[in-house]
Amino acid sequence: MLSIITPVYNSERFIATCIEAVIEQNCIDLEHIIIDGGSTDQTVPIIRQYADRYPHIRWHSEPDRGQSDAMNKGIAMASGEIMGLLNVDDGYEPGVLNRVVDRFKVLPEPTLLVGNCNIWDDDGRLVEVNRPAKLSLFELVAGVNIHPYPCNPAAYFYHTALHQKVGLYDIANHYSMDLDFILRAVQAANVVYVDEIWGNYRRLEGTKTVNDMHNGQMNQRVMQLIKHYRKQLPLHQQMQLFGRDFWASMQYFLNKPQALPDAIKAKMLKFSTN
Repeated sequence: MLSIITPVYNSERFIATCIEAVIEQNCIDLEHIIIDGGSTDQTVPIIRQYADRYPHIRWHSEPDRGQSDAMNKGIAMASGEIMGLLNVDDGYEPGVLNRVVDRFKVLPEPTLLVGNCNIWDDDGRLVEVNRPAKLSLFELVAGVNIHPYPCNPAAYFYHTALHQKVGLYDIANHYSMDLDFILRAVQAANVVYVDEIWGNYRRLEGTKTVNDMHNGQMNQRVMQLIKHYRKQLPLHQQMQLFGRDFWASMQYFLNKPQALPDAIKAKMLKFSTN
């Protein structure tokens, strides 16, 4: 069975579309677990209406400690040996879930199965297609502009048993919990990349992720995670990345000396005049 988990809070605008996106997949061996964080709008009544009509929908509503906490509650409820996560404002390409279930029939446990993801803006324009083809830990921590990491869980699935090896989602992490999980998962799982578009991720203005991008915090969080997981690489790979970063920085400042910090420019000027 495939278990799809959707964490939700005060999302009356999107919850019906999310539920219908799963229904339209026509996947028989499926359960959709919706974990509501105690919404005060019409989210819960909408969930209840669908759950009364569709037996594959299971749901629970109570205050929680954030998105990671909600996902962990869903994992605890899940009956499926395959796990997928679907945020309330995202979706799938047609027929994806049945193809995923078929692929898992011949994959060893635990496997992380990763596809591509469309990224859309607020106006429904395609911004880019996330193609995370390089998925070893070394490749993922090489840098965000070198090998893209899976940007949204709508485009990857994994054996539920993987959590027994790498743990659950970090409750203290409210923004980059997906990437943190991926960086743990690729070290323990059989990782398979499929060059097909599976997910649709909407970068909507006002959401916590887009706000985090605009204020510059997202890049800092990602770099902190990359720095942390680089320490788990063998020493020769750490040195390889260090050398690559050093020469990349040298090349950048040679091309843009005006970007050098003022303190370094002052020392260089003093050295040149002595």
